[in-house]
Amino acid sequence: MSQATKAADFAKLHQGPDVLVLPNAWDAASAAVAADAGAEAIATSSAAVAWAHGQADGDILPVEVTCAMVAEIVRAVDVPVSCDFEGGFTDDLATLADNITRVIEAGAVGINFEDGARDPDLHARKVAAARAAAEKAGVALYINARTDIYLKGLAQGDAAEAESIRRGRLYVEAGASGVFVPGAVDAGLIGRLAAAIPAPLNVIAWPGVPDAKALAGLGARRLSAGTGTFRAAFAALSRATSAFLATGDSAALIAAGEGAPQLQKRFSR
Repeated sequence: MSQATKAADFAKLHQGPDVLVLPNAWDAASAAVAADAGAEAIATSSAAVAWAHGQADGDILPVEVTCAMVAEIVRAVDVPVSCDFEGGFTDDLATLADNITRVIEAGAVGINFEDGARDPDLHARKVAAARAAAEKAGVALYINARTDIYLKGLAQGDAAEAESIRRGRLYVEAGASGVFVPGAVDAGLIGRLAAAIPAPLNVIAWPGVPDAKALAGLGARRLSAGTGTFRAAFAALSRATSAFLATGDSAALIAAGEGAPQLQKRFSR
Protein backbone atom coordinates (compact mmCIF):
# COMPACT_ATOMS: atom_id res chain seq x y z
CA MET A 1 0.00 0.00 0.00
CA SER A 2 1.40 3.39 -0.98
CA GLN A 3 2.05 6.14 1.53
CA ALA A 4 -0.59 8.31 -0.16
CA THR A 5 -3.18 5.54 0.23
CA LYS A 6 -2.25 5.05 3.87
CA ALA A 7 -2.59 8.79 4.46
CA ALA A 8 -6.06 8.83 2.91
CA ASP A 9 -7.10 5.76 4.90
CA PHE A 10 -5.83 7.30 8.12
CA ALA A 11 -7.79 10.49 7.56
CA LYS A 12 -10.92 8.47 6.76
CA LEU A 13 -10.63 6.60 10.07
CA HIS A 14 -11.32 9.92 11.83
CA GLN A 15 -14.60 10.55 10.05
CA GLY A 16 -16.76 8.25 12.19
CA PRO A 17 -19.25 7.08 13.03
CA ASP A 18 -17.01 4.91 15.22
CA VAL A 19 -14.14 6.17 17.32
CA LEU A 20 -10.66 5.26 16.10
CA VAL A 21 -9.11 3.36 19.01
CA LEU A 22 -5.40 3.88 18.54
CA PRO A 23 -2.76 1.82 20.39
CA ASN A 24 0.58 3.50 20.96
CA ALA A 25 3.81 1.65 20.21
CA TRP A 26 7.48 2.32 20.94
CA ASP A 27 9.28 -0.06 18.57
CA ALA A 28 8.67 -2.48 15.71
CA ALA A 29 7.78 -5.38 18.02
CA SER A 30 5.12 -3.47 19.97
CA ALA A 31 3.71 -2.09 16.72
CA ALA A 32 3.56 -5.55 15.15
CA VAL A 33 1.74 -6.95 18.18
CA ALA A 34 -0.80 -4.13 18.03
CA ALA A 35 -1.35 -4.50 14.29
CA ASP A 36 -1.73 -8.27 14.55
CA ALA A 37 -4.27 -7.74 17.34
CA GLY A 38 -6.42 -5.84 14.85
CA ALA A 39 -5.37 -2.20 15.14
CA GLU A 40 -6.45 -0.21 12.10
CA ALA A 41 -3.53 2.19 12.58
CA ILE A 42 -0.55 2.58 14.87
CA ALA A 43 0.67 5.67 16.68
CA THR A 44 3.87 6.08 18.65
CA SER A 45 4.11 7.51 22.15
CA SER A 46 6.98 9.96 22.56
CA ALA A 47 7.25 9.10 26.25
CA ALA A 48 7.34 5.37 25.59
CA VAL A 49 9.89 5.79 22.80
CA ALA A 50 12.07 7.99 25.01
CA TRP A 51 11.88 5.56 27.94
CA ALA A 52 12.73 2.64 25.65
CA HIS A 53 15.89 4.56 24.70
CA GLY A 54 16.80 5.42 28.28
CA GLN A 55 15.74 9.06 28.04
CA ALA A 56 13.11 11.24 29.68
CA ASP A 57 10.23 12.54 27.60
CA GLY A 58 10.14 16.14 26.41
CA ASP A 59 11.95 17.00 23.16
CA ILE A 60 15.12 15.29 24.46
CA LEU A 61 15.37 12.27 22.18
CA PRO A 62 17.05 13.34 18.92
CA VAL A 63 14.79 13.67 15.90
CA GLU A 64 17.05 11.22 14.05
CA VAL A 65 16.24 8.51 16.60
CA THR A 66 12.52 9.24 16.37
CA CYS A 67 12.54 9.02 12.58
CA ALA A 68 14.60 5.83 12.58
CA MET A 69 12.08 4.26 14.98
CA VAL A 70 9.21 5.29 12.67
CA ALA A 71 10.95 3.70 9.70
CA GLU A 72 11.36 0.44 11.63
CA ILE A 73 7.67 0.41 12.54
CA VAL A 74 6.59 1.19 8.97
CA ARG A 75 8.62 -1.78 7.73
CA ALA A 76 6.95 -4.04 10.31
CA VAL A 77 3.27 -3.20 9.74
CA ASP A 78 0.95 -2.60 6.80
CA VAL A 79 -1.38 -0.14 8.55
CA PRO A 80 -0.97 3.67 8.66
CA VAL A 81 1.60 4.94 11.17
CA SER A 82 1.41 8.26 13.02
CA CYS A 83 4.36 9.65 14.95
CA ASP A 84 4.20 11.48 18.27
CA PHE A 85 6.40 14.34 17.11
CA GLU A 86 6.36 16.26 20.40
CA GLY A 87 6.85 19.96 19.60
CA GLY A 88 8.70 19.22 16.37
CA PHE A 89 12.07 19.23 18.19
CA THR A 90 12.52 22.92 17.43
CA ASP A 91 10.77 26.28 17.39
CA ASP A 92 12.66 27.40 14.28
CA LEU A 93 10.26 27.13 11.36
CA ALA A 94 12.87 26.27 8.73
CA THR A 95 14.34 23.49 10.89
CA LEU A 96 10.83 22.28 11.64
CA ALA A 97 10.11 21.98 7.92
CA ASP A 98 13.21 19.81 7.56
CA ASN A 99 12.11 17.65 10.48
CA ILE A 100 8.63 17.18 9.01
CA THR A 101 10.19 16.13 5.70
CA ARG A 102 12.33 13.59 7.53
CA VAL A 103 9.45 11.94 9.38
CA ILE A 104 7.44 11.75 6.16
CA GLU A 105 10.41 10.16 4.41
CA ALA A 106 10.47 7.63 7.26
CA GLY A 107 6.94 6.65 6.25
CA ALA A 108 4.70 8.47 8.72
CA VAL A 109 1.30 9.63 7.48
CA GLY A 110 0.38 11.51 10.64
CA ILE A 111 1.90 13.34 13.58
CA ASN A 112 0.86 14.39 17.05
CA PHE A 113 2.10 17.93 17.46
CA GLU A 114 1.98 19.50 20.93
CA ASP A 115 1.99 23.08 22.10
CA GLY A 116 3.09 22.39 25.67
CA ALA A 117 3.74 25.65 27.50
CA ARG A 118 4.55 27.49 24.26
CA ASP A 119 2.81 30.62 23.00
CA PRO A 120 -0.21 29.26 21.05
CA ASP A 121 0.38 31.79 18.28
CA LEU A 122 3.85 30.33 17.81
CA HIS A 123 2.39 26.85 17.74
CA ALA A 124 -0.12 27.93 15.11
CA ARG A 125 2.75 29.18 12.97
CA LYS A 126 4.46 25.83 13.48
CA VAL A 127 1.31 23.98 12.41
CA ALA A 128 1.20 26.11 9.26
CA ALA A 129 4.88 25.41 8.57
CA ALA A 130 4.34 21.69 9.07
CA ARG A 131 1.39 21.73 6.68
CA ALA A 132 3.43 23.58 4.05
CA ALA A 133 6.31 21.10 4.39
CA ALA A 134 3.93 18.15 4.04
CA GLU A 135 2.34 19.63 0.94
CA LYS A 136 5.79 20.17 -0.55
CA ALA A 137 6.57 16.50 0.18
CA GLY A 138 3.35 15.47 -1.54
CA VAL A 139 1.80 13.72 1.48
CA ALA A 140 -1.54 14.65 3.06
CA LEU A 141 -0.06 14.48 6.55
CA TYR A 142 -2.64 14.16 9.35
CA ILE A 143 -1.58 16.85 11.81
CA ASN A 144 -3.16 16.13 15.17
CA ALA A 145 -2.58 19.41 17.02
CA ARG A 146 -2.33 18.77 20.75
CA THR A 147 -3.12 21.41 23.32
CA ASP A 148 -1.89 20.81 26.86
CA ILE A 149 -4.23 23.07 28.83
CA TYR A 150 -5.60 20.19 30.91
CA LEU A 151 -2.54 17.96 30.83
CA LYS A 152 -0.23 20.65 32.20
CA GLY A 153 -2.81 22.54 34.27
CA LEU A 154 -2.33 25.77 32.33
CA ALA A 155 -5.86 26.93 33.23
CA GLN A 156 -8.72 25.71 35.38
CA GLY A 157 -12.48 25.28 35.12
CA ASP A 158 -14.35 27.31 32.54
CA ALA A 159 -11.14 29.10 31.57
CA ALA A 160 -9.49 25.80 30.65
CA GLU A 161 -12.41 24.81 28.45
CA ALA A 162 -12.55 28.19 26.72
CA GLU A 163 -8.81 28.23 26.11
CA SER A 164 -8.80 24.65 24.77
CA ILE A 165 -11.52 25.59 22.30
CA ARG A 166 -9.74 28.81 21.31
CA ARG A 167 -6.48 26.98 20.69
CA GLY A 168 -8.21 24.15 18.86
CA ARG A 169 -9.85 26.57 16.47
CA LEU A 170 -6.60 28.49 16.03
CA TYR A 171 -4.69 25.35 15.13
CA VAL A 172 -7.36 24.12 12.71
CA GLU A 173 -7.30 27.48 10.97
CA ALA A 174 -3.51 27.11 10.67
CA GLY A 175 -3.84 23.73 8.96
CA ALA A 176 -4.36 21.07 11.64
CA SER A 177 -6.36 18.00 10.63
CA GLY A 178 -7.56 17.20 14.13
CA VAL A 179 -7.25 18.46 17.70
CA PHE A 180 -6.01 16.46 20.68
CA VAL A 181 -7.02 17.50 24.20
CA PRO A 182 -5.35 15.05 26.61
CA GLY A 183 -6.67 15.29 30.15
CA ALA A 184 -10.26 15.99 29.10
CA VAL A 185 -12.14 13.32 31.04
CA ASP A 186 -15.69 14.45 31.83
CA ALA A 187 -18.28 13.32 29.27
CA GLY A 188 -19.99 16.70 29.20
CA LEU A 189 -16.71 18.50 28.60
CA ILE A 190 -15.72 16.11 25.82
CA GLY A 191 -19.08 16.63 24.12
CA ARG A 192 -18.74 20.40 24.29
CA LEU A 193 -15.19 20.32 22.94
CA ALA A 194 -16.23 18.05 20.06
CA ALA A 195 -19.10 20.39 19.19
CA ALA A 196 -17.04 23.58 19.40
CA ILE A 197 -13.85 22.53 17.60
CA PRO A 198 -14.29 22.21 13.81
CA ALA A 199 -12.11 19.11 13.42
CA PRO A 200 -12.05 15.53 14.76
CA LEU A 201 -11.44 15.49 18.52
CA ASN A 202 -8.89 13.12 20.06
CA VAL A 203 -8.79 12.25 23.78
CA ILE A 204 -6.39 10.04 25.69
CA ALA A 205 -7.07 6.92 27.73
CA TRP A 206 -7.40 8.11 31.32
CA PRO A 207 -9.27 6.97 34.41
CA GLY A 208 -12.87 8.14 34.02
CA VAL A 209 -12.77 8.68 30.25
CA PRO A 210 -15.88 7.14 28.59
CA ASP A 211 -15.36 4.02 26.49
CA ALA A 212 -15.18 4.14 22.70
CA LYS A 213 -18.90 3.66 22.10
CA ALA A 214 -19.80 6.46 24.52
CA LEU A 215 -17.13 8.74 23.06
CA ALA A 216 -18.59 8.24 19.60
CA GLY A 217 -21.94 9.39 20.91
CA LEU A 218 -20.30 12.49 22.36
CA GLY A 219 -18.78 13.39 18.99
CA ALA A 220 -15.16 12.44 19.72
CA ARG A 221 -13.41 10.61 16.89
CA ARG A 222 -10.17 9.22 18.33
CA LEU A 223 -9.07 7.56 21.56
CA SER A 224 -5.32 7.18 22.03
CA ALA A 225 -3.73 4.74 24.45
CA GLY A 226 -0.89 7.14 25.24
CA THR A 227 1.57 5.41 27.57
CA GLY A 228 -1.11 2.92 28.63
CA THR A 229 0.10 0.07 26.43
CA PHE A 230 3.72 0.64 27.46
CA ARG A 231 2.81 0.66 31.15
CA ALA A 232 0.77 -2.52 30.79
CA ALA A 233 3.64 -4.30 29.05
CA PHE A 234 6.29 -3.16 31.48
CA ALA A 235 4.16 -3.85 34.54
CA ALA A 236 3.97 -7.47 33.37
CA LEU A 237 7.73 -7.50 32.73
CA SER A 238 8.44 -6.09 36.19
CA ARG A 239 6.25 -8.67 37.91
CA ALA A 240 7.73 -11.60 36.00
CA THR A 241 11.31 -10.42 36.54
CA SER A 242 10.81 -9.77 40.26
CA ALA A 243 9.32 -13.22 40.74
CA PHE A 244 12.16 -14.90 38.84
CA LEU A 245 14.81 -13.01 40.81
CA ALA A 246 13.12 -13.94 44.06
CA THR A 247 12.75 -17.67 43.41
CA GLY A 248 14.66 -18.68 40.30
CA ASP A 249 11.53 -20.60 39.33
CA SER A 250 12.05 -21.33 35.63
CA ALA A 251 8.67 -22.99 35.19
CA ALA A 252 6.84 -19.94 36.54
CA LEU A 253 8.84 -17.62 34.28
CA ILE A 254 8.08 -19.68 31.19
CA ALA A 255 4.42 -19.91 32.17
CA ALA A 256 4.26 -16.14 32.52
CA GLY A 257 5.21 -15.88 28.85
CA GLU A 258 2.64 -18.32 27.52
CA GLY A 259 0.63 -16.85 24.69
CA ALA A 260 3.33 -14.37 23.73
CA PRO A 261 3.37 -13.42 20.04
CA GLN A 262 5.70 -15.49 17.86
CA LEU A 263 7.80 -12.56 16.72
CA GLN A 264 10.58 -14.64 15.20
CA LYS A 265 8.03 -16.21 12.86
CA ARG A 266 6.31 -12.85 12.36
CA PHE A 267 9.48 -11.09 11.26
CA SER A 268 10.66 -14.00 9.11
CA ARG A 269 7.83 -13.51 6.63
